[in-house]
Amino acid sequence: MDFSLTEEQQDIQKAAADIASRLLAPKAEERDKKSIFPLKELKLLAEAGLMGISVPEAFGGIGADSVSYFLALREIAKADASVAVTVSVTNMVGELIAEFGSEEQKKEHIPKLLDGSYVCGSFALSEPGAGSDPSAMRAKAEKVDGGYRLTGTKQWISHGDHAGIIIVWAQTDPSKGVRGLSAFLVPKGATGLSVGKAEDKMGLRGSTTVQLVFDDVMLPASALLGKEGQGFKLAMMALDGGRIGISAQAQGIGQAALEAAVNYAVERKQFDVAIIKHQAIGNMLADCATWLDAAEVLALSAAYKKSKGLPFTKEASMSKVFSSEKAVAICDAALQVHGGYGYTKDYEIERLYRDVRVTKIYEGTSEIQRIVIGRQLEKEATQ
Repeated sequence: MDFSLTEEQQDIQKAAADIASRLLAPKAEERDKKSIFPLKELKLLAEAGLMGISVPEAFGGIGADSVSYFLALREIAKADASVAVTVSVTNMVGELIAEFGSEEQKKEHIPKLLDGSYVCGSFALSEPGAGSDPSAMRAKAEKVDGGYRLTGTKQWISHGDHAGIIIVWAQTDPSKGVRGLSAFLVPKGATGLSVGKAEDKMGLRGSTTVQLVFDDVMLPASALLGKEGQGFKLAMMALDGGRIGISAQAQGIGQAALEAAVNYAVERKQFDVAIIKHQAIGNMLADCATWLDAAEVLALSAAYKKSKGLPFTKEASMSKVFSSEKAVAICDAALQVHGGYGYTKDYEIERLYRDVRVTKIYEGTSEIQRIVIGRQLEKEATQ
């Protein structure tokens, strides 16, 4: 496999790095401290085409491959992981509508996702009692004259209070379990849709996470995304791709933490020498750099296979679990290198340490990733 980047991939990575360093990094600390949602920044990212990196050009996106998406999102996460969350989910929503939406849905929603009119898109799958187990989902979409009546509650929804369009999963036939799940496009402000308070989170404080309540939300038949009963398939496909996005987020945070630790270790002196020259510190940083390079290879492998239309479920889960767990370890090591200073809000590593922890949880916990990988190994062995 050739991992050398094409000219287009390099250009997209450079463009994302430039925008991230100029527009996102300078106020990342302020957005974190004051829990400011990046409305202005998202509009600028939309103008640069970064809200639809992998959405086909026919629908107004850049039409770049999954490798380009990974590279761009990693640069954004390195500058501000909170912004990367919104960019990642919006790209997921755009891709799903582009692939499974009707022509009317594509024409109505994709341009508004990409130009910033919708601010962002949201992905409402999890519920208070149904996170890793979609078969436990209780939200229902009952057929009525002219469409569906949607009822239920969704939990842990990233920027659900700002999204112009939300993909919502609900049971259309509860007797079929996950095969009875369907997906619907619900616009912001729909009658019967209410937003709960934003969660007071440990990290990613520049990205809101809310509860959404659907109280007899009436949807036209045209709100169905794909076909009835196809919801589980849509969710799993989106999550496979989303795990490449989480890999990018984790690695971006890890890169920022490693750079901060190396710079600090070069400047900080103990016993009259820079602490990076002490073997304990140097070895710690060497491990971190090695983990990042290995994580990149796993992510590129998954992204490459996705771009080529090859099965990539196992690779995406491997990338996600390795990238997230090693990024957490890197941030922990980087804070250790900073000593007491790292435990204060005066240094960037404190924010990075908080931001990285959730990458082991959302879009499939580390435990779920290992189950997915194990099932894929079993499948391969019995084919």
